[in-house]
Amino acid sequence: MALKHRIARFAASNHRWLARAGAASLLIWGLSALAHIAMVLGGPQQAVFMPPRAPLDLAGARPVAATLAAAGIDRAAVVRTVAGPSGTLWQVTTAPAAPRRYFDPRTGAELRGHDRAQAIFIARHFLGERRPVADIALQNGFDGDYPWVNRLLPVWRIRFAGDDRLTAYVHTETSSLAAVNNRTKTALQAVFRLLHNWDWVPPGLSVVRVAVITVLVGGLVVLAVTGMAMLATVRRGKRPPGARGWHRQMAWLLALPLFLFAASGIWHLLTGAIAPPASQMRLAPPVQLAGSRFPVEAEWRALTAGRTVDHVSLVEGPGGRALYRLGLARDASAQSGGEHDHGGHARAEATPALPRTAAEIRAARFDGVQPTGPALYIDAASGKPWADGDRALARMIAGRFSGAPDSAITGMRLITRFGPDYDFRNKRLPVWRVDYGAPVHATLFIDTATGALADRVADWQKPERLAFSLAHKWNFLFPLGRTAMNVIVGLVVLLLIAGLAVPGLILDRKARAAARNRAAAGRR
Repeated sequence: MALKHRIARFAASNHRWLARAGAASLLIWGLSALAHIAMVLGGPQQAVFMPPRAPLDLAGARPVAATLAAAGIDRAAVVRTVAGPSGTLWQVTTAPAAPRRYFDPRTGAELRGHDRAQAIFIARHFLGERRPVADIALQNGFDGDYPWVNRLLPVWRIRFAGDDRLTAYVHTETSSLAAVNNRTKTALQAVFRLLHNWDWVPPGLSVVRVAVITVLVGGLVVLAVTGMAMLATVRRGKRPPGARGWHRQMAWLLALPLFLFAASGIWHLLTGAIAPPASQMRLAPPVQLAGSRFPVEAEWRALTAGRTVDHVSLVEGPGGRALYRLGLARDASAQSGGEHDHGGHARAEATPALPRTAAEIRAARFDGVQPTGPALYIDAASGKPWADGDRALARMIAGRFSGAPDSAITGMRLITRFGPDYDFRNKRLPVWRVDYGAPVHATLFIDTATGALADRVADWQKPERLAFSLAHKWNFLFPLGRTAMNVIVGLVVLLLIAGLAVPGLILDRKARAAARNRAAAGRR
């Protein structure tokens, strides 16, 4: 009993002196969390989920090797077909930060300066917008309106005419809508950055920022722990009246959520301080195109017989040789035997239906839907099939980026949905997950369609990512749906503010008033 009494007294004394600062911290981070939830639930959304598509038929087209040679391009990071305003185009990325170049497959003619028009075409496709473009610019860096969490650069920033300031950020290399803002979302995002992330602190004072936030949010951790200790050690025969009763009743429900939010937030903050957040996406080294002599266009009918090809890209295979990668459409798994990897290692999971309603599209943006099917490979020099397939290519690309031998790989699997380790911010699906042991101790996510490194996660970062996903974002509620999950989290945050912060401030004010009255009485 003596120990229980000492715990109760210690918890109560520390709980009271932290009340005012803790309530202020809860208001700051609670209100800014509500701003983020409002931004997610009410922000502008794309009207179409899938990127633009165009019938792909290269039969009779000019050989792409000849087209690129005539344009003086002997090396390129990405060469792939994309859907343009007038049909299929060859898209060529010669440098990561440069606008993409485009060529007509039929004539080989270059569409000079087309990347700008392509971005507008993609933005209109996703948003269903027909308003005039008020402003457009190529953006090569992250900023407050387009923060680093969006990962993709460079993007075209396209603002449409109108008071709502609807702005699309388009990544033409992946034909994706990287982000979309309007006046309301921009304001909510500013509130979140100001109060939740504290992005306004200059980079030179990042240590001070981390220290101050750790102290303030750490106070919430202590409040939650001392509150739970008081609930466990202080028994009351009946509910106290007024704010004290409400505060105690709500504490039974909310002390643990408060602890989870605050503790996972501090862990996330400290992890980010050790390894400052930055995009790990890297394009493949330029593919040598000089040896690409096989005219895939001349053999198009034979190569695609019985199959629907979604896109074609040139990627670098073993020994530096170029490979044509024929990405099949989502329904091609049924046509081609169902294998994701024609090296015979992985089979397709059941392909979910494409999202069509606004709610389905909103959920799919965060959960991910595989947009394409399996792939076939053709040697660009000889025209012979390359039977090793996606898995072997992913292993080779991962080795290029990790610098480690295949013997260091501990596991590989195809990722077709987003999750804690590889979330919606990466945008690219499907990717191969390649797990490395010593000396890398990390997981690499490889996009075989372009040979790019989509993301890299060190082993020591994985527990924090999982904890942040479950304890801070409450993704364990995922089975209820993305909207329901955000509504529940928003309600819990509202209860934290109304049931703990506000009654706590009222109790603190009463306690201080009583202390002043006792002091005044003692002086008389």
